[in-house]
Amino acid sequence: MTAAFTDLRAAEVSVQASCALTEISRATYYRRASPPSAKHGPWLPRRPPPSALTDAERAAVLQLLTSPAYADLAIPQVWARELDEGRYHCSISTMYRIARAAGQVCERRRQATHPPRVRPELVARGPSEVWSWDITALKGPVKGIWYKCYVVLDIFSRYVTGWLVAAAEDAVVAKDFLAEAVRRNGVEPHTIHADRGGAMVSKPVSELLVDLGVLRSHSRPRTSNDNPYSEAQFKTMKYVPDFPDRFGSLADARAFCEGFFLAYNHEHRHSGIGMHTPASVHFGTAEQIHTQRQATLNRAYATHPERFTRRPRPPALPEEAWINQPAEQPQPVP
Repeated sequence: MTAAFTDLRAAEVSVQASCALTEISRATYYRRASPPSAKHGPWLPRRPPPSALTDAERAAVLQLLTSPAYADLAIPQVWARELDEGRYHCSISTMYRIARAAGQVCERRRQATHPPRVRPELVARGPSEVWSWDITALKGPVKGIWYKCYVVLDIFSRYVTGWLVAAAEDAVVAKDFLAEAVRRNGVEPHTIHADRGGAMVSKPVSELLVDLGVLRSHSRPRTSNDNPYSEAQFKTMKYVPDFPDRFGSLADARAFCEGFFLAYNHEHRHSGIGMHTPASVHFGTAEQIHTQRQATLNRAYATHPERFTRRPRPPALPEEAWINQPAEQPQPVP
C-alpha cells in the first residue's frame, strides 16, 4: 500500500474513501490485508500422501516385475501370482504406474511377430507368362443371394483365358476352373497371381499349381493394388450399360457373362494394349493389325497432309506388363 493510503487509514478514514482518494481497488486492499493460504500447485513442493510407497518399496516392485520369473507376464498375472503366494506389494494400477515410470509399456509380454509380406513383383513380356485371377460377387434375385464369378486373365494381353459363374466360392471348383483354363489355353503360364482369398490359398489350388509346375504369387494383405488387372477387369464388367442391378437366376448370370467376355476378348479395344483386342494380342495378330493401321494412316496423311501437325502413328504395342514394377537393379561397376 502507498504511504498516502496508510496515512488516511491512520486518520480513521474509511476503506472505501481511502481507496477512492488513492485510486486503489478495494479488492486489492482486502487481498493484501488477508492473503489466501498456500495452495498445492506446480509452483509448490507437494508432499506424497501417507499411503504412497517409499522409494525402496517402488524399487522392490520394479525388481519383481523385471525378474526372470515375471518378465514375460502381464502385470495382472504378476499381482495375482504374488497374492496366491501370500505376498501383497501394491495394487495393480500402482504396478502399472511403476512400470510406466521405468519406461515399460503396459503390455510387457513377448508378442508373436510375423515377417513382412514380400511385395510381389511380376513382369510379363508376352502372352501366357503371368496370369491373374480373382472372384467377384454378383447380386442374385433377392437380398442375401450372391453368385460368384471366377475370372482368370493374361496380364500381358488382357485376354480372359477362363471364366465361371458358380453358386458359391469353393476350393474344388476353383481348382477345376483353373485346370480347365490351362487346358483350353494349351500352354501353362509361368506364374499365376491372386489375392489371399480362401479359394486362392486353398490346398486343392496349391496342389494343382505344383503339379502343373506353375509358380504361385499372392497379394499382400489389405493391398488391393497388388492385383490391379483383375480388379480393373471387374470394374469394366460392372460398369457396362447393360450390367443389371440383380440377376434373376444363375442361368441369367451365366448368359450375361458369356456375352460380355466374348465381346471383351474379341471386340473391346483395350487402351493398355495399344487399342487392340485382347484376343489379337494373345494370339499374335496385333503386329499385322498394327501394320495395317499404319498403312491406313499413311494414306490419310498423303491425301491431306495439312490436317496433321506430324506424321500420324497408331498406338504402340506393349512391350511388357507388370504387377508392381520391379526396382531397377544397380549395374555392377566394371
